[in-house]
Amino acid sequence: MGTLLQPPKLRPGDKVAVLSPSFAAPAVAPELHEQALRRFAELTGLVPVEFPTTRKLGASPEERAADFNAALADPEIRAILATIGGNDQIRVVPHLDATLLRADPKLFLGYSDNTNILNWIWTNGVTGFYGGSTQVHLGPGPHVDPVHSASLVAALLDGGELEVAEPGESEDFGLDWADPRALSEFGVREATEPWTWAGPSASVTGRTWGGCLEVLDWIAVADRMPANDDLAGAILLLETSEELPSAETVRGLVRALGERGTLSVVAGVIVARPPASTLGTTRPDSDARAAWRAAQRDAVIEEVSAYNPQAVICVGPPFGHTRPQWVLPYGGEVTLDGGHQRLTASYQ
Repeated sequence: MGTLLQPPKLRPGDKVAVLSPSFAAPAVAPELHEQALRRFAELTGLVPVEFPTTRKLGASPEERAADFNAALADPEIRAILATIGGNDQIRVVPHLDATLLRADPKLFLGYSDNTNILNWIWTNGVTGFYGGSTQVHLGPGPHVDPVHSASLVAALLDGGELEVAEPGESEDFGLDWADPRALSEFGVREATEPWTWAGPSASVTGRTWGGCLEVLDWIAVADRMPANDDLAGAILLLETSEELPSAETVRGLVRALGERGTLSVVAGVIVARPPASTLGTTRPDSDARAAWRAAQRDAVIEEVSAYNPQAVICVGPPFGHTRPQWVLPYGGEVTLDGGHQRLTASYQ
């Protein structure tokens, strides 16, 4: 594949479709959603626009795809932001219209189950951004985290290059949406560990591809993966969800990417800080959570290194199922500098 097309940046006053291509979380917590829309407009100067299925629980894949296609077809809509992830977006993708995407490319932002649409956009020659959600990163808590707002504004409006830095604290999940405090308080946050770097002390730059590891497994089974030749020199993004796959499950999924030949062709791998607890269950103590993250880290480093000892690896950046969250380019370029242990991202 040649150079991916980068949709144009927006200007204040432009319209952004706020869609639920997976789970319609705004129907469950409308006050949180509405606070997110207000914050989004204040932060960006952009105008959020809802579509029929944004708040419709149980909407069919065809209905959700129709809204996505309608947003692509509307010349006034200049970007699309997912409200949250889910678990069945793989059924939406076959109904998306690639001719509309290519006729008027628009920025798409999402993560988790939105890996499905991001991969579809990528394979159709257009870049997007991994991260962002109204329901998790814009609506809850007392304010939007600075690293999230900075990368969101860079993705949608300003462009430029940012060094991806550790915010120093993290939460696996926020307060229950039914709790009124969710509108004004963060979840339980803890100090973060330093990132782990592995592989050569080299600097590599490449366009990104990847996403939620569990969803990538579904995409592979559905035979929707890019060809390895198209991933040559890429930076692979990997992260895991609140489903909390074990280190051995993660090892198996990464190993499968190795057997496919994908790990051998990439220039680097970035692995997000994984959640180690989930809402509605007993929270493990801090030592157990640290051990969980370390086991997952070690499994990924061991497997990637076995298939590609020249790959530069960084484990820990918060771009997945965590808050604060960085929004990262998807198909755009990032640079992994193993010698200086720096990660920079281009938001052009």
